[in-house]
Amino acid sequence: MGQPVEILGKAGKMKSTGVVRKIDELGRIVLPSELRRVFGIREGDELEISVNGEQVILQKRQDVCVFDSAENPAYEFKGRRVCEKCAAELRELSTVEVRLPEDTSVAP
Repeated sequence: MGQPVEILGKAGKMKSTGVVRKIDELGRIVLPSELRRVFGIREGDELEISVNGEQVILQKRQDVCVFDSAENPAYEFKGRRVCEKCAAELRELSTVEVRLPEDTSVAP
């Protein structure tokens, strides 16, 4: 088979996971859930793909808005970056009054 997957840890040192994945007919691979959890990679996150010699490197993009991928977002909330436009939209939503239909009851 090929070489094991290597991970660049927080200290900058590459370490092997020993995990092997096959590429499907569309060129996709699945990142193991443990790697996604450790690196905080969620559905919809953007990964930057680069090459270093014979290595393919995936890096989670930290410099884009989580909602619309705008470059250089101004705010961070719970580890996620948010641009000014999306933050303004969220502020508007926080002032909207939510009403439940009259026949709906909410348990305490």
